[in-house]
Order: sequence, then C-alpha cells, then structure tokens
Amino acid sequence: MNWSWLQELLSGVNKYSTAFGRIWLSVVIIFRFLVYVVAAERVWSDDQSHFECNTRQPGCANVCYDHFFPVSHIRLWALQLILVTCPSLLVVMHVAYREAKQRKRREAEGENCHRLYPDPGKKRGGLWWTYLLSLVFKVAVDVTFLYIFHRLYANFNLPRVVQCAEAPCPNTVDCFVARPTEKKLFTYFMVATAILCILLNLCEMTYLVAKRCWDNKIKKG
Repeated sequence: MNWSWLQELLSGVNKYSTAFGRIWLSVVIIFRFLVYVVAAERVWSDDQSHFECNTRQPGCANVCYDHFFPVSHIRLWALQLILVTCPSLLVVMHVAYREAKQRKRREAEGENCHRLYPDPGKKRGGLWWTYLLSLVFKVAVDVTFLYIFHRLYANFNLPRVVQCAEAPCPNTVDCFVARPTEKKLFTYFMVATAILCILLNLCEMTYLVAKRCWDNKIKKG
C-alpha cells in the first residue's frame, strides 16, 4: 500500500498545529505510520498461511482462522490510521477555503481591499471549531478501535494455541498461531501509541479551550 499521500497530508497540517499537535504528528508518523509500514505489515504478511491445525481435514484451518481472527489486525490498523488522520484534511481544506476567498476578494477589489482574514491559518472563528472537532473525532476513532481490538482479542492477547471445534473439523483440534510473541509485542506497542495519541489530543483540546477562555476574559477586561 502506498502511504506517501498520507505523509504529505500530515506534513502540510504541521504548520497549523499547536505544540501538542506537532508532538501528536511526530508520534503518528514515527511510532505508528513508520512502524506499520516497515515492520507490522511484514509480521502479519504470512498470518493465515502459517496458521496450522493438527488435522488434515480440508477447510478446517481456514474456518478456525476465520473464527478466531474475523478481522485482520493489519487491515484494522490501516483503517485506523486512515480515519485518525482524515480530520486533519478538514483543517487544511478550511484554511484553503479562507485563502481562496481572500484571493477572490483581492482580485475583485484590488490589492488594497480589506482583508477578510489577517492570518488565514490562525485558529479563530469557524477554523477554531473545525480544529476542535477534528480533535474530538481523532479521540473518538482511537477509542473506538481500541474497544474493537479489545472485544475481538481479549486484553489484546494473542495465544500461542487455540482450540477449535468448528465444522468441518472432525473434533476439537489444536491450532497454532504463527509468531504469537512477536505479534503480541507489536499489538501492545500499537495500543500504547494509540493511548498516547489520545492523551495528546485531550491535552490539546484542553489547551485550546483554556486559551479561548483566557482570550475572551482579556477582551472583556
């Protein structure tokens, strides 16, 4: 999968972010995006082909794999990365809309016209709400996917051996997961980085609201 578009998008968002947003961006690119591309994809690349059961019954291994791993870890992580970075696109589009609106006004009224936005990238008015809602969406996405992983794989655990009695298996058979320890470590790492991103987003939301309240207080004072 080509992830270059995602990296370009996140790099463009950096100049509109707060300090917390830049830290979040670094965590996403280094500890989630690069780890996924460089290592995680390869760890799960042979997942189903190396899932073996101690029976030669045709179809048994496939059915058991589908029962214990209904959704691929790696595809869920890919979807999570895409959804958690999409809100950043809204911020970029909002800034681009402001710049286009200002450019049209300048073309219609000349260079000395009144500027609609002294700084199109400054988080004021509608852009502030867009930025705040993007943070809420990011938190919601990460929390939702952590819950999904927890429900699918209890305590984010990957056992070495699972027992399966699904048809067409002739009886209860033992099935062996390929590289379970390595996969478990990567799972814990991805969960930890997702929790870190949630905390950073909550800190940034708190900072934005506190700064907004402080600015309003100064104006009224």
